[in-house]
Parts: sequence; C-alpha cells; structure tokens
Amino acid sequence: MNDTIAAIATPFGSGGIGVIRISGDKAFDIASRLFSTRKSKPETYPLLKSHKVYHGYVFDLKTYDVIDEVLLIPMQGPRSYTAQDVIEIQAHAGTIVLRTILEQILSCGARLSEPGEFTKRAFLNNRIDLTQAEAVADIINAKSVNALKFAASQNLGTLKNKINDLRDKLINLLSLIEVSIDFPEDVQSFEPGAKEIELIDDILEKCREFIKQHDDACFLKDGIRITICGAPNVGKSSLMNRLLEQDRSIVTAIPGTTRDPVEEGLNIDGIPFVITDTAGIHQTDDLVEIIGIEKAKDHINISDLVLFMKEPGTSFSDREFEKILLPDKLRDVKVIFVVNKIDLEEENLPELSEKYQHIPRIEISALLNRGIKELKQKIVNICIADLDLEKSSIIPNLRHKKALEQAVEGLEAFKEGVIQSLEEEMLAIDLKNSIDCLGTITGETASVDILDNIFNNFCIGK
Repeated sequence: MNDTIAAIATPFGSGGIGVIRISGDKAFDIASRLFSTRKSKPETYPLLKSHKVYHGYVFDLKTYDVIDEVLLIPMQGPRSYTAQDVIEIQAHAGTIVLRTILEQILSCGARLSEPGEFTKRAFLNNRIDLTQAEAVADIINAKSVNALKFAASQNLGTLKNKINDLRDKLINLLSLIEVSIDFPEDVQSFEPGAKEIELIDDILEKCREFIKQHDDACFLKDGIRITICGAPNVGKSSLMNRLLEQDRSIVTAIPGTTRDPVEEGLNIDGIPFVITDTAGIHQTDDLVEIIGIEKAKDHINISDLVLFMKEPGTSFSDREFEKILLPDKLRDVKVIFVVNKIDLEEENLPELSEKYQHIPRIEISALLNRGIKELKQKIVNICIADLDLEKSSIIPNLRHKKALEQAVEGLEAFKEGVIQSLEEEMLAIDLKNSIDCLGTITGETASVDILDNIFNNFCIGK
C-alpha cells in the first residue's frame, strides 16, 4: 500500500473538466516533475504547498511540449481522501488528453490503480469505515433523491456510530465474562441476570429494526420492480412509453411486436422504479413467442408490482389471471388491474370477479394519455403506503442485513444460554460471534474476501 497509484477519476468522453488522481509517497514528486506554473518547463521543480490550487501546465517529459493547461491541487496526508499524499489534476475532459497525462504520470513511477483502490486505501488508513466506503458507491449510483439522502447519511458515519455503540455494549459484557473465566480465583463468578437480559433485548430490538429498515426501504437503492403484462396488442408498450414519457418500446398495430422484455428505469415522485414491458401472454405454437412468454413470466415472478392489462370487449377470467401470476405468488405480489383503450369504447369494459374486487382498478387511454397521472399516483401509493421514510436515517444494504441476522442468532443463543444457566465459556462463544458479525459491517472483523468483493465493484479512479 506504500506504492503510488494513479487513475482518471472522471468518466471517459468529451467535456469541460476531467480529473486525474494520484495517491502515495511519490505523488508530490511526480506532480512537481510534470507541472509548472509557466508555459516553459523550469529548471527547478516547483515546491507545492498542501491544500492550495495551482494554475499551470502539464508537460511531456521527453519533448517538454505543453500537454494541457490545468489546475493542480496538492493534499498532504493524512488530510486527504486516502490519508496519503494526494494530487488531483483538473484538465480538459477528453479521452486523448487525459490518457496522455496519465501515461506521463505512470512513466514517473506510479502504477494504474485497481478498481476502488483509492477508497480502499481510505478504509485501510482508518479514514473511513466499511459502511462509509460502501456509501461512496451508493452516492454515485443513487437512483433518487431519497436514495442519495440515505447514502449521504451513511457516508457521514450514521450507521457506523450506531453499530459501534451496540458492539461496544456487547464487548463490555463479554469482558466481564472473560475476566471471570480467566481469573476464577480473583473475581467472583459472573452470573448474568435481569440487567444483562434487558441489555441483550435492547440490542436485539435495534438489530431487528435495522433488518426491517432494509426490508422496507431497500428498493430505494435498487428500484421497485414493475412488470406490465397481458394479452398481445392490449397496449403494454404504449403504456410503457407513456409512463417513461419517451418512446422506449416499439409500438405497432401488429400483435406480438414485443418479443424480448424491455427494461427501463423510472422515477415517480422521487421513488425509483424498474419497469419492464413484456411479450403478450397467449396460447401459441410459435417457438420464439413461447420463449418470450416464458421470459415474461420470469419477470412477473420477481416483480414487486404487476400491471395486469385488459381492453374493452374482453372478459376477466380468474383462471387466466391466476395462471399468469401463479397462485403461490399471488399473496406476495401487488397488482393493479389496468383497463386500456377506453377512448375506443367506454362501455363493455372487463370487470374483476368478486374474488378479486380488492385489486385496484384504473381505466386509461395510453394513446390519449388519459388516466396515466392517476395510474402513477396509484403505483406510488401501493408501493410505499405503509412506509415512513422520514423515520429512518439509514438503510442497511443486503450484506449488512445478513450480518445483522447472524448477530441476532448469536444474541438469541446467548439469551437462551443465560436462561438455561450454561457454562460461561458457552455464553462467551455466542456473544463473541455476535460481536464479530457486527464487526463485519464496519470492517473491524471483515475478511479479505469481503473487502475484495466490495472494492472490486467500484470504478477505477474511485
């Protein structure tokens, strides 16, 4: 970790500004060799002062030709992103110019950084914990304002502080048990009672609340999955385009135009969705259509919400409905019954059977954009009706959730052991397991495999 790394930190392409980042012991030396505040390369290297912005030029070391006019920002460790010496060069954003500057930096002794290596160094140098490192990726990938808000809160250390508080309480309890085990002749045998049970119950409640927060609001990171389904030519693609307010799906009068599922991100009132237009579901001997229908059913099975479409002149069949949504999934998936093409016929509309009268019904004309606003509002109301997003300042990710579940198992085992008056050694094992599980969240006890998996998903330069 003592070597010097460098990478382009902004996306490739033409633009106003592109950033190149250098981190390591040689960062200041490399910058001094390449950079000058004058258009001609000076004989002596400039002395760069930390946390100042320099205007100047980057040179080709072989020809001393100016590569680009830049701003250069030196940041001496530990007051930097990685807690090492860091140089950031703001050049013009263009693939050739940024690559040329990077090549000069690498020729001076730096190496190209691995994905997420800058953030990994910040973690290894104790500038941030693992939850804050993950929050960096969440901020970059935020799909809504709410997702950004929760990621920013986590980046400030909100989750870290709460987890560390729980962990500290368990460590204090474990220390009492271990002292009793290691020094039986010097201290009184530890006998946990009502006070310790109350402490464990309080920590269990907080862990379960974190798990519930993930289950309730994890969609803010990944998006709520919506699938549009129904018979061919019922208007699924037209509805998709109306919801997106752009022509994403191909629309023709020919039934079966959509063969492969078409997926796109959608934001309604700050809530992220992933909406999928699917092939029309019907009886067919066409092999391509059969494959498309199977893919449609696969998307339905993983959806949080299904828009089941019908049109005037057709009837609602319990058997058809249950066959498409699958009886065993019917309890888990939310459904809106959408009647399209009411501009063609406002009478003879399909009706839900008495068995499914509880399903919300919306009448629309995708062609004329009628009822689309009401459908969007219904989608939001159904998906987040029981959630209070203001109550939670953080949303644990799936990795956190699994660690919390394992911590809960250990705490429940410890509690049961106290009730059954098990040996102190057994109680200590369960308690230590819970402490270690909580430690994997912040990175205190995370394995190398966990760290590699997290940071390998970052982009190069972050």
